[in-house]
Amino acid sequence: MPVQFSETALAEVKRLVARYPEGKQKSALLPVLHLAQEQFGGWLSTETLDYVASLLQLSPIEVYEVATFYSMYNLQPVGKHVFEVCQTGPCMLNGSDEIIEYVWEKLGIRPGQTTTDGLFTLKTVECLGACGYAPMMQMGKHYREHLTRDKVDQIIAESRK
Repeated sequence: MPVQFSETALAEVKRLVARYPEGKQKSALLPVLHLAQEQFGGWLSTETLDYVASLLQLSPIEVYEVATFYSMYNLQPVGKHVFEVCQTGPCMLNGSDEIIEYVWEKLGIRPGQTTTDGLFTLKTVECLGACGYAPMMQMGKHYREHLTRDKVDQIIAESRK
């Protein structure tokens, strides 16, 4: 079945593109990718990226460059709960590597992997701009800060509910 937005989503794409001057439809790429990820199961397949490129009259490589640069776009299926652990300097100095290892110990997944039950995905990401709260991770729109093993246990338990 070919990738295609719903009528509602297509109307939203048109609204997003209309916010920018003629010929500048590439400016709508980030929000259109968010819309596509939401509509097509939480991740962006190659077919979806090609579809977005065709809608915005861009070459596929222009879309791939953006989708692969930002960690907020998933290029493979992900679990219901995505743990995006910051791995840059301040977080590493404060124990993010240990947090990543602990998630592996608890859930049996390494960065880029999803649990077999489809509940959890672990990703490592670059700076999330919360260095004063290190080590930290993002879960959807929420930051989880000053992570410890106990806090990770609590997050996993909350997520399972």
